[in-house]
Amino acid sequence: MNEIYQGLLNGFHEMTTLEIIAVFFAVLSVIFQKKNNILVYPTGLVSTGIYVYLLSHSHFKLYAEAALNAYYFVMSVYGWIYWARRKGASQEPVKISFSSAHTMGVAIGIAAVGWAVFYILLAKFSDSTTPVVDSFVSATACAGMWLLAKRKVENWILLNISNLVAIPLLFYKHLYLTSLLTIFLFIIAIFGYISWRKEGLANESAHA
Repeated sequence: MNEIYQGLLNGFHEMTTLEIIAVFFAVLSVIFQKKNNILVYPTGLVSTGIYVYLLSHSHFKLYAEAALNAYYFVMSVYGWIYWARRKGASQEPVKISFSSAHTMGVAIGIAAVGWAVFYILLAKFSDSTTPVVDSFVSATACAGMWLLAKRKVENWILLNISNLVAIPLLFYKHLYLTSLLTIFLFIIAIFGYISWRKEGLANESAHA
């Protein structure tokens, strides 16, 4: 415990202005996500853009995590457009809904294939010291982000699987502030799932 405490103190002393900005906007983004607010995307763009740079730095060597944030950046643009899109005669924005079996199959496929691809790339073409865990975190988060862009309730489940595995990885890499952020994201995701599930059920009832 003393080592972790000392590491946290060192982490706070060593954190850069860029990491502080990235964490701040990441917190804003997940709060907007829980509230089902489209501002999840512009705030997310700022955070992920910074993390692409930070995580690919030679000191951390979390290349899959950096690639994941680049993917987040692209999916944030896509999700922003998709959420703003008007659907049907009512011209209402796309609403929260549950994933069909086909959609979940695609999401699981993204996670499985992504894990394999990320691992091969990291193990063979990089100097990553944690290829198995790093690639798993990135692959499951990719699948979760895809479901988020589709406004599916189950996005929270996959994102939290990713968060749960990422927490010890980030501690191991001495990214203490980011690991604390991930713990925060994990907790928020639990409440986010409950909130989205309730709204998803309400939307289903309205169309029954």
